Amino acid sequence: MNFMQAIQSCLTQYATFTGRAPRSEFWWFFLFQILVVIVSSLLGEMVYSVVVLLLLLPALAVGTRRLHDVGRSGWWQLLMLTGIGYLVLLFWWVQPSAAQANSFGEAPAA
Repeated sequence: MNFMQAIQSCLTQYATFTGRAPRSEFWWFFLFQILVVIVSSLLGEMVYSVVVLLLLLPALAVGTRRLHDVGRSGWWQLLMLTGIGYLVLLFWWVQPSAAQANSFGEAPAA
């Protein structure tokens, strides 16, 4: 999946918390978020706030789908609230896709 496909996939699945997301989709969208947030911060505080709010839901959705792809529940994203839990999530997000169907009933990612 390339950069544009990943952005399109994440934005069309804006609030889809089911299914799986390959590493490429997750990390390309992560890069897109960083770039958009940096640019929006240069445009003003109000623009920055709106952009962060608009990207929050698709970021959570793709994070959940990525965790499903490695056999974890999306609820593990609550670890981000602890600060140090972000390192655990980062470890799971960089893992290769699980080859078998996981406990969420999704088929393996292609």
